[in-house]
Amino acid sequence: MFSNGTDFPPVKEDTFCKYVLYYEINNSRVRIWDLIILIPNALFVLFLVVRFNKAQLKLRATSSPIFLTFYTLVWGNVIISLIRCAVSMTVNASVPLGGLIDKILWVTVRFFLLATEMSVVIFGLAFGHMDSRSSIRYVLLATSLISLAFTVTQGTLEIVMPDDMFHIDTRDYNLFGHGGMLFWFTSSLVFGIIYFIILLLPWTPLREYLALPTKLSFYFYILLLTLLDMTQSVGTGLLMWGSMQSGLCVVDVTTWLYFSLYTPLVYHTFLSEFFSVAQPSIMFSYKAQMDEPMDDDQVSLPHQQSFSSLKTDSDYIYQSNSVYDSTLFEAGGTTPMNPVYSASLQSPDSIASGQSIDLQAGFPNKNMLST
Repeated sequence: MFSNGTDFPPVKEDTFCKYVLYYEINNSRVRIWDLIILIPNALFVLFLVVRFNKAQLKLRATSSPIFLTFYTLVWGNVIISLIRCAVSMTVNASVPLGGLIDKILWVTVRFFLLATEMSVVIFGLAFGHMDSRSSIRYVLLATSLISLAFTVTQGTLEIVMPDDMFHIDTRDYNLFGHGGMLFWFTSSLVFGIIYFIILLLPWTPLREYLALPTKLSFYFYILLLTLLDMTQSVGTGLLMWGSMQSGLCVVDVTTWLYFSLYTPLVYHTFLSEFFSVAQPSIMFSYKAQMDEPMDDDQVSLPHQQSFSSLKTDSDYIYQSNSVYDSTLFEAGGTTPMNPVYSASLQSPDSIASGQSIDLQAGFPNKNMLST
């Protein structure tokens, strides 16, 4: 059996930080490790379901496609995480096929999370103004290919050369070792350095050439990922060259934080304000290119409801176009709202008080006609 780890012996199985990775509750195949990752993801899914209708209305009220992109990524991440936990609780990891399925699912979750990581950074630094839906597709394609290359490498190392540190002697199988200590250490260090460089960009001459984000929430997000990756590199370094027990405890914590709380962090940083505040500062501005065909959802009315049913939503949706006046990545940027949307989403209260929606759609109102 090949090994991509080091020559150090594996961490003793009776240490808590390794025991928690494979201990099954009452021999039921339900491992504590899977359970503590499942619970926060399940709670987050419940949160998304409760707020789904409101989120749907908000997404229909803007012509910017970036919110739907991020909302889809959030849903994809949390669903695949739930699937991994559920399947891992049903398969027998000590059987070769069960262990293989478990590792493939871990790598799949990593693929989705890493693609989201890179997409967020690229959208923020290179595409402060999203020129078209095709730009978003290109970004997602590029990040998916990079993430695929990363996870294929990780999965190959994990299957062909499992790390001895994650071998369970009493059950004769290997836990998921994230591609081995050397791969884990190198990748964590590289990502940590990249995020640290991004944090320094506002204080470098490059700020003159890049449309850098202007709000602290983006940099706070980057700071958290920097700390996470740097701490993880320290933990893997300790596993290889220092205190193995302490190193394993460190990577246990960072792994749980990443696979349990990263997706809620993305939602909180880039979507929560848009979905919950009457006048959010949105993250990206968008304009359709001259050669970009108008999609159906750009020219058609949103889902129709009676005025009485819309009244409860008017306080947080049916404002003016000034709702979409600012962006996170460029001060003073604007995100246009389609005129048909603007007219159809006018508050019923403003219609009742005599304010015409025709001016927003480019038509004269009745006072103009009378004159």
